[in-house]
Amino acid sequence: MSKQFWAFILCGFALTLLTGVAATAQVPGSAFSDPTAVLDMPESWKNQPIQYDPSIGKADIVIHFNRQVYQALRPLVERFGKENDLKIAITRGTCGITSGVLKNKRVDIGMFCCPPGKTDRFPGLSFHTVGIMPMALLVHPENSVDDITFEQARQIFQGEIYRWSDVKDATGKPGRNVPIQVITRRHCKKRPGHWKLLLEDSDLFSPKLQEVGAIPDMLHLVASNTAAVGYEVMQMVREMDHKDMVKPLKIDGLSPTVAANVLSAQYPIYRTYTLSSWEDVAVRNPNAALLLQYLLAEVEHVDPQYGIVPASSLRDSGWKFKGNELIGPPD
Repeated sequence: MSKQFWAFILCGFALTLLTGVAATAQVPGSAFSDPTAVLDMPESWKNQPIQYDPSIGKADIVIHFNRQVYQALRPLVERFGKENDLKIAITRGTCGITSGVLKNKRVDIGMFCCPPGKTDRFPGLSFHTVGIMPMALLVHPENSVDDITFEQARQIFQGEIYRWSDVKDATGKPGRNVPIQVITRRHCKKRPGHWKLLLEDSDLFSPKLQEVGAIPDMLHLVASNTAAVGYEVMQMVREMDHKDMVKPLKIDGLSPTVAANVLSAQYPIYRTYTLSSWEDVAVRNPNAALLLQYLLAEVEHVDPQYGIVPASSLRDSGWKFKGNELIGPPD
């Protein structure tokens, strides 16, 4: 066969290898969804009024909270209700439940622990960012590793680094020669941000991981296993009395307990907390609109122990907004 033929075959083989490398080289996931992509709903749905669940009883406003900021924002809601002589019913649940009660028009305000996904963007619904919180990688306090690179973190959760001895501390000392036990809680798979800032797709995670469905299970398993690694915001670590039972790792020398690290967009993993409200006059509750504005203003003064980096600080640091919704990090 001619030299040209073999040259063509070799070029094709090289191209295949390069394509394969490009396909397997994963990058962190998207932090936000397209704010202009609104779902198409029938006219009958658009004209449907808000109807509270009968089990709630009489209420002037119904707000559905996410658990992770419930302790920080609940007192604000109660104060607003008392000052304005309004009965405000508070329910709690996951982002999936929030999306469901919004779709069924059962609440005036809903909260997400993530940026809204494309399946959450119902007509007449607007989104308002409360703030963000750094999400810490957590290990047992006896783990000698204190700091890892972002790439090492991704490799650990992918299963490419599977022993702590393959991870070295700042002095070059390796961790213990034991297998890493990866603990995950891959919630809100339909929404961007959170753990997807580590690995875009749940299928990219290690096949040897241990999956949990609840935050207490995540913290308990990390606290009880010296070889484990998981993740959660530090507010939930404190709220569930695990502060001395787990240890947050630094990522590229940056601590998740320092708000400035995530504010500068250098710390790579965080949760985005979002309130949703109805703008369509057919369903809009004026009292709920006042409560929303009150919460967005008062969250600026919430105790720093909760770790919320508020929207105003994000704006000042160059984060991108569309109206009140955070849609991108600084350039």
